[in-house]
Amino acid sequence: MSTPTIVTFAAGAVAGDGIVTRVENHPDGPVVVVDTTPFHPVDHTWPDQPGDTGTIAVDGEAVHVTEALMAAISDEGEFAVGSDIPVKRGADGWTWLVGHRIEGAAPAALVEGTRVTLSVDGARRVGLSRGHTACHLASLALDRALADLWRKDPGVDALGAPDFEGRANQSSRIHEDGAVDEYRLGKSLRRSGFDTETFAATLADREARVNDQLAAWVAAGVSSSVETEGPSIVDRRRWHCELPEGEAVILCGGTHVDSLAAFASITVSLDLSDPQLLVMTTVATPAD
Repeated sequence: MSTPTIVTFAAGAVAGDGIVTRVENHPDGPVVVVDTTPFHPVDHTWPDQPGDTGTIAVDGEAVHVTEALMAAISDEGEFAVGSDIPVKRGADGWTWLVGHRIEGAAPAALVEGTRVTLSVDGARRVGLSRGHTACHLASLALDRALADLWRKDPGVDALGAPDFEGRANQSSRIHEDGAVDEYRLGKSLRRSGFDTETFAATLADREARVNDQLAAWVAAGVSSSVETEGPSIVDRRRWHCELPEGEAVILCGGTHVDSLAAFASITVSLDLSDPQLLVMTTVATPAD
């Protein structure tokens, strides 16, 4: 019986040792599973933060990990990785794992039971962590900037503002030091009570409000952290940020910076070229 992969990335780890539990050939490259890993995998159902890259070393030979991704094995023995997983993350009847897709053929020593050393590309991880924290902050600032445009109660976000993010976001893509979020402004959002016409007419003002809020939060330099309910890849994790308006807590499987002092600035641009699709581009500038 397989056991879930233990992960250490939530605490900021970028290196560690593990025991190989499985090596699977795959058309896109061999996939290595270990019992414990510092690698953060891309989620197959909500692929906002890319998987870590780095190396796995065994017997003095290092192989390149091109992507860490979710993997799972069913109670019947079916093994699947990434988008081939047929169920949602955490579904019963499956054991949840982190797969490490490697470049080229697996070395002969890379077999089940072998102890290996895993090393994440630390600079890329830090950039993605800044991008993910900035993405959450930008979404919270956007919710606050649009709060007066609701005629009905859409529910509230982590700071108590009307939850535009939860109602309208259809995709989020995080990259190093930034993110791109898309929000659908269709009939269903209007039926929910959102005033899309006033929003379009005041777009520049809304963008300025978001950026003013982000500047204030960055200036506060408050703490940011990830809380975990357990050590496995499917245990729930939450992002916490001690903002001046209160503590924001958001369910999140990604990685984050430990303080907003990591940023020199965070800014957004709002694009409504398609009147039914808002595109928010977030740019994080690292502190020196």
